[in-house]
Amino acid sequence: MRSLLLCTALTLALAAAPASTQENRLPDIGSSAGELLTPARQAEYGAMMLRELRNYGYLLDDPLLNDWLQGVGNRLGAQSDTPRQPYTFFLMRDRQINAFATLGGYIGMNAGLILTAEREDEMAAVLSHEIAHVTQQHVLRGVERAQRDQIPILLGMLGAIVVAQSAGGSSSGDASQAAIASAMGLMAQRQIDYTRSNESEADRLGIRTLARAGYDVDAMAGFFARMSQAMRGNRGHEYYDLPDYLRTHPVNTTRISEARQRAEQMRKDQIRTTTHVPGGGTRVETIPAEGPTAAPPAVRDNPLLPALVRLPSEVFDSGGASGQFDWARERLRVFSADTPQMALREYEGIRRDGGRPLTPAQRYGLALAHLQSGNGAAAAQELEALLADDPGNLWLETALAEADARRGRHAAANHRMAALMQRMPHHRAIALTFADILNQQGTPESGRHAQAVLRPMLGRSGDDPVFQKAFARANELAGDSARAGEAYAEAAFLNGRPEQALLQLQNLKKREDLDYYARARIDARIAAITPQVLELRRQGVRDPDLERRR
Repeated sequence: MRSLLLCTALTLALAAAPASTQENRLPDIGSSAGELLTPARQAEYGAMMLRELRNYGYLLDDPLLNDWLQGVGNRLGAQSDTPRQPYTFFLMRDRQINAFATLGGYIGMNAGLILTAEREDEMAAVLSHEIAHVTQQHVLRGVERAQRDQIPILLGMLGAIVVAQSAGGSSSGDASQAAIASAMGLMAQRQIDYTRSNESEADRLGIRTLARAGYDVDAMAGFFARMSQAMRGNRGHEYYDLPDYLRTHPVNTTRISEARQRAEQMRKDQIRTTTHVPGGGTRVETIPAEGPTAAPPAVRDNPLLPALVRLPSEVFDSGGASGQFDWARERLRVFSADTPQMALREYEGIRRDGGRPLTPAQRYGLALAHLQSGNGAAAAQELEALLADDPGNLWLETALAEADARRGRHAAANHRMAALMQRMPHHRAIALTFADILNQQGTPESGRHAQAVLRPMLGRSGDDPVFQKAFARANELAGDSARAGEAYAEAAFLNGRPEQALLQLQNLKKREDLDYYARARIDARIAAITPQVLELRRQGVRDPDLERRR
């Protein structure tokens, strides 16, 4: 079982009827699937799956990469048929070529898919396809025929399956073995893929969303064609393995041809423009003509403003490629490598096989690999040279600040990050990077400084484990141990350890120095987490660390 099983066990193995019964008909627009799971319940299951994946190290939680991916996804989601649907986009460390959508608008993308894509338009084509699976409720329709009590059972099994995979296919305890056997029985009832009609519909609506968002409509057919060629080229190799994306999203000549035909229809009367963007890079925008591909009215209303007041259009993102893809891809290449040394060897191979110097983005990746391997001086030297040619580049500025901090040049690192925060005061990734640099300095003063940097984000970061961990450390350094304890417990919960979070909160509640507000917050979180822990225990899923301590 690969990570695909973990991600799709919850979403696609729920239907009791075989997929073949739906192969030759269009999705039922009048489906009652929405009555089975409310949007809030779907979001709850999606969030729980995300926490479990994070628990066992499958997710890549990097602020810069996450903000970039969420930004691309949000632009596409806003141009879909249901622009008010909330989406959560996340990255998987796995270098298999794969992407998937699950309940609640949670959409995951493997590192391997982004590393295989040649430009952001291709990655956006895959995201728009997955968004269409969400808007058309393809996942939810699979749930409709399932027994209602299968859903919590599968949620419990997800944790057991992850444990089994992390142990190389073996599990510890009868409960895990029974859960895996049950999971395989349910999986046998339904193929882990979408029906042909689902795929055709997702392609058709996805390419329309792609055009509305200003991306190149040829990207979908181009990416699928390259995947198909790679598949044919590898046939006969003794280690040939079909990419996971092609297992769940089969590609054939008909599908590629249809994508090209749709692109040709949508490409008429389109205008492509190129502009420089803040933070480094250029943005390529495709502006579709009025007609079938024209975007629906954007959701721009602010409920706090009078009905006739509208914000100016220039404050909204006009769509198209973000201009950040090359930088994001190289950062992802480094962070998805098994070790920094392997990343360094990968760049040596790129330079050797390409027969030409590394691009600026690849040199940035090489500098990150040096930084990750502990060679801050080599990283700083490369980054300083890059910044001289591209001043103000966000990716380079944050990396150089981290390199300065690693070399003990704390004042220079703090000054650089403070300047970035002044330039972009509401940028999540900058604030989290700055807080991490301050926390590494390990002094009460740096802790208080990190508190000040993070406190404005407190109200909107309840589901952000990176923020919670940084905020916990900042409070710990500053001497606020109670607030630190709350944040550490929240980080444990978001990292898939609700039992640990509950234990930490229960111990924290025993303190006599808590004020009324802190005690109220702790009581509320205990009340929210306790039912989830009890349900997991009922399913036989226990925290392995706590089990070992007993």
